[in-house]
Amino acid sequence: MLLEQIGSPADLKRLSPSELPQLAEEIRHFLIEKLSATGGHLAPNLGVVELTLALHYLYDSPSDKIIFDVGHQAYVHKMLTGRKDRFDTLRQKDGLCGFVKRSESEHDVWEAGHSSTSLSAAMGMAIARDLKGGSNKVIAVIGDGALTGGMALEALNHIGHEKRNLTVVLNDNEMSIAPNVGAIHNYLGKVRSDKSYRKAKDELEWLLRKIPAIGGKLANTAERVKDSLKYLITPDGMLFEEFGLKYFGPVDGHDTAKLIEAFRQADKVKGPVLVHVLTVKGKGYAHAEADSHKWHGITGSYKIESGQVVKPVGPPMYTEVFGNTLIELAERDERIVAVTPAMPGGSGLLGFASKFPGRMFDVGIAEQHAATMSAALAMEGMKPVFAVYSTFLQRAYDQVVHDICRQNLNVVFAIDRAGFVGADGETHQGVYDIAFLRHIPNMVLMMPKDENELRNMLYTAVEYNDGPIAVRYPREPGIGAVFDAEPSRIPIGKWETVREGDSAAILALGPMVKVAEEAAELLKREGLSIRVVNARFVKPLDEAMLLELAEGRIPMLVLEEGSEMGGLGSAVLEYYANREIRNVPVQIAGIPDVFVEHASIKEQREEVGLTAENVAHLLRRAAVRKRQKAT
Repeated sequence: MLLEQIGSPADLKRLSPSELPQLAEEIRHFLIEKLSATGGHLAPNLGVVELTLALHYLYDSPSDKIIFDVGHQAYVHKMLTGRKDRFDTLRQKDGLCGFVKRSESEHDVWEAGHSSTSLSAAMGMAIARDLKGGSNKVIAVIGDGALTGGMALEALNHIGHEKRNLTVVLNDNEMSIAPNVGAIHNYLGKVRSDKSYRKAKDELEWLLRKIPAIGGKLANTAERVKDSLKYLITPDGMLFEEFGLKYFGPVDGHDTAKLIEAFRQADKVKGPVLVHVLTVKGKGYAHAEADSHKWHGITGSYKIESGQVVKPVGPPMYTEVFGNTLIELAERDERIVAVTPAMPGGSGLLGFASKFPGRMFDVGIAEQHAATMSAALAMEGMKPVFAVYSTFLQRAYDQVVHDICRQNLNVVFAIDRAGFVGADGETHQGVYDIAFLRHIPNMVLMMPKDENELRNMLYTAVEYNDGPIAVRYPREPGIGAVFDAEPSRIPIGKWETVREGDSAAILALGPMVKVAEEAAELLKREGLSIRVVNARFVKPLDEAMLLELAEGRIPMLVLEEGSEMGGLGSAVLEYYANREIRNVPVQIAGIPDVFVEHASIKEQREEVGLTAENVAHLLRRAAVRKRQKAT
């Protein structure tokens, strides 16, 4: 087994080029077997096996900087840099991270869980190298899906302007998570499939090699001839060369010999180079090749032979409830359109897209564009539902403030993956959206305690016509709530008391309501009567209930799966402070000022104390202090 001999990139370089295809097959078998137990990003990594081998075979990491966009396609990179023995711990607490992580290895030179950052990082590293007088290589690996991100195009523009030595490897597999969309995707499709272009390109390269190296005016004329011939045979013009990058490709991304030769040729060029590599997402595993969308990221285990993913039996995921409810509402309201940035499947919109293809808009990896387009749709009388993961909404913050909230437009935000996300870890945690949304004027922000309330909140949001409104919901199954026959409106800003009590009160948000009820039940055995409030509106607050609690001097604990700084607890304290209501005992139990790493959601909650046992402990102390003051 060749793979057993590889503990570092230096070991890889001792192999002959003819041995690399065998090593590639061993790596694929390893990934398919290991991920069948742990889950993870299978299809993206199967597609870059030969590409990663070629990069580490030719370049000297970590001196040469290999930068992976997003990072979920870096499993092979991890294997080649001494971490293959830890794959049994992939995406588990204290185990191997599912993304590139600098603290894991000196070979992980850039961290990213969001796409389209690699080119900017490469530009920064190339500039730093040149300022320090270095000579190392800088190589950015970016997918065709990530290339549609505005940040990548901004960086590409700057790279072409600066003309510094760096290599962009365009991993073109026609996919991001979902099938790619847009003009760049269509352009690459022509380059990918135009056989006459590729044949003419080969013939042109042979002809250009015959043009002698000559000086003066003849040399200039020869260069113009070369350029003219290129544009004659290239579909739609040479896009990347117009950006200022020398273009190589397309190259078979599953042929290590051709990849190595392409990189060697690229290294001879002064200035920025783009190597266009064609790969197959899911390569080597028939199930993943047939449905790379499904196999992009498998959250649980699967059976290798059948490809059957092992799914827990239980209530539906909140995402599924959202998608089904949106279809139900859209059947009654023709204003409703759905907008998503490259996440139609992850956001539960595939059914909506099938039912209403003309009202479904996947804009690609372009959150900023999605937000502003939603603003314009709302301005023209439509009811856009912007379905986006909490962590990705961060990328459209200016557009939310400037284009949507400032103009008070009727955009519905369906914020998925709010709270902890489990194995995807700190780059994907949806724990900051409360803090960055609730202070924006005109915004309404709410979160359901269960899946039935999610239906009612979505209905409320669609019927709301006084400005932007957001519904956030977690990445987990519901609690098994019984659905109402018809969704109904929830009064804006009205909280719900789900359990009476006067010893203390828990103001709980979203899935924390269930934790609060469990804590209240624990304390009931000790003779404490705990009120549990479903504080379902972060903005506006239920001021009447807050005044009632203050007048009763009832100790309060605000329980939220979000950042303590700027969260619901902060809002409650601000309310009392602004009204000079003093001596109100309020504690906050949320996520402290740390990035919480990958683990299961249950383990992440335990890590920060969002458990019934810890909540009971905090309230027990509060009740004791209340009794002491009373005596």
